[in-house]
Amino acid sequence: MKEIKEKARELMKGFCRVCKVCDGKACAGEVPGMGGLGTGTSFKANIEALEGFRLNMRLLHDAAEPDTSTSLLGIDLSMPVLAAPIGGVSFNMGGGVSEEDYIDAVVGGCRAAGIIGCTGDGVPPFLHEAGFAAIEKNAGHGIPFIKPWEGGELREKFEKARKTGCTIFGMDVDAAGLITLRQMGRPVAPKPVAELKKIIDMVHGWGAKFILKGIMTPDEAELAVEAGADAIIVSNHGGRVLDHTPGTAEALPDVAEKVHGKITILVDGGIRTGADVLKMLALGADGVLIGRPVSVAAVGGLQEGVEKYFETIKSQLSGAMVLTGCKDIASIDTNVLF
Repeated sequence: MKEIKEKARELMKGFCRVCKVCDGKACAGEVPGMGGLGTGTSFKANIEALEGFRLNMRLLHDAAEPDTSTSLLGIDLSMPVLAAPIGGVSFNMGGGVSEEDYIDAVVGGCRAAGIIGCTGDGVPPFLHEAGFAAIEKNAGHGIPFIKPWEGGELREKFEKARKTGCTIFGMDVDAAGLITLRQMGRPVAPKPVAELKKIIDMVHGWGAKFILKGIMTPDEAELAVEAGADAIIVSNHGGRVLDHTPGTAEALPDVAEKVHGKITILVDGGIRTGADVLKMLALGADGVLIGRPVSVAAVGGLQEGVEKYFETIKSQLSGAMVLTGCKDIASIDTNVLF
């Protein structure tokens, strides 16, 4: 990973410093780029919230070889981890690799690692086109995320994504805060439950499942259940749409308490290590998404970099499970936390 990060630092110069600790401090306000919006407080809060939790070390047990595998939304995974939907290599990451090579590396690398990658959406069209092509190339093994567009573009994108062969669709409703898209004449907007339900019914009619990304409060988690979503992602969009939000690890427990057992609960934001994955699972998540570190791995090492990164995460998660007495994913609960 050291060589991969060094290569990424070279290729992402001026867009991402590939800091030793990816905490949002050096890149605060750098949007476009890889930073957090404004003061960068929301990005930093994601890191700080996770750091605030400690783990109980337990060694008097027989969980010497923990099972990290799980099943989410009908898909068997080697661990409860997905790659978050991040794109825009040219204007967010320096353009050192092409959008096509980047997203091929993410989707293909995830598949090789036994997990699943998500693809992004935006302007210009090659962002979603490259993502859709990567999913199709991997026999539908990927999750396309569509932004909350206004008008006919929304359904058109879903119809187009359907042709990839995917079985899960996502919408990052938190992208409604991206004013840059509206300035480009491509408005995105919040979605009331009635409109969201129509979209979800359409997806269910295709025999597919639907993930709603950008839930940060228990009441909206309940609304997602009401709308019929199969999963939510507790997310503040990596701190890139609204300054001064709490970290996702702060928001997760209340959300989990409200909708546990009613919907699959995923979370992203600030997850950097296998121990971070363990913490989020202990706080109530069924699975996690990792964003910026995957982008660094993809730019610095393409598919080999992505595979190596997730190999590292799996090893760290397994080690943390041994040291906290968790024999499998189902056994991870709040007792893991100090």
